[in-house]
Amino acid sequence: MTNVVLNVKDLTTQFFTRAGVIKAVDGVSFDLAKGEIMGLVGESGSGKTVTGFSLLGLVDAPGRIVSGSVTLNGTELTTLSDAELRDRRGREISMIFQDPIATLNPMLTIGQQMKLAIDAHERRTTRAAMDRATQLLEQVGIPSAAARLRAYPHEFSGGMRQRVAIAIALLHRPAVIVADEPTTALDVSIQAQILYQMRDLAAETGTAMIWISHDLAVVSSLATKLAVMYAGKIVEQGPTATLLRDPRHPYTAGLIASLPATARPGAPLAQIPGTTPSLLSLPPGCAFAPRCDRATPACSHSPEMTVAGNRGYRCFHPVAGPEKAMA
Repeated sequence: MTNVVLNVKDLTTQFFTRAGVIKAVDGVSFDLAKGEIMGLVGESGSGKTVTGFSLLGLVDAPGRIVSGSVTLNGTELTTLSDAELRDRRGREISMIFQDPIATLNPMLTIGQQMKLAIDAHERRTTRAAMDRATQLLEQVGIPSAAARLRAYPHEFSGGMRQRVAIAIALLHRPAVIVADEPTTALDVSIQAQILYQMRDLAAETGTAMIWISHDLAVVSSLATKLAVMYAGKIVEQGPTATLLRDPRHPYTAGLIASLPATARPGAPLAQIPGTTPSLLSLPPGCAFAPRCDRATPACSHSPEMTVAGNRGYRCFHPVAGPEKAMA
């Protein structure tokens, strides 16, 4: 792709604890094009959020990026100083967190907080800053936006607070936004509205997005492509429609089979047996093998990423489809 804005190559992030080394992100690679939305999905503890934090340089001790590359519009982020990273956060790459209450200051009005975010990267008069803030609030669907700038976070509903967080992330028209399960705590109708708006915003502004979620059904309605994580690795990735219709990795197939929409009326939901392994004591080889009904002795070795057309997967025994070893 010639319009790639974010390139992640072999990203590895580890946490060095007294109990041992936690391989939270283990060799993650993907590209993101302008205006593209990628869903990053997997069970809790799979490494999704740490991947997002790593992209913005937000991993604190005892964790750190130990290897790999994160290139944003040609700039390598992993070698930048803290000051250089702060200059790019919000301006070139932003993050929407899961809980807006934890990210919005209860002592400041929405307008004051949005002006502070603007002032961090550019000089604008108060009038110009408020005009920009009003425009963004309207864009994310907040009615009477100019008046709501004078309100405090507690005067907003959960859905409205999340819209404010999205508006703040969009203030400087960043190239990439990382959204960490921002609709998890919202009811289904509000969730659908925000997903619809985010899809439109990506198309209108050209901002690329990484939408982190444990809910495959939610992210599949938004993302143009999916990356499925398990035990710190991306085990499958590809176009959303193709991956949902024809999964190759047994874990992906298990996630799809467990969706209520795929079950027969009255039939119990399918489940993936077992539990996600501890990142402190991963099994040798394929981490999914102890839960996989297709596992053989070959799975005691770690499978490399295999490419099949415009998708990739890590499995010695894919569910279906031809295999073509990645060069």
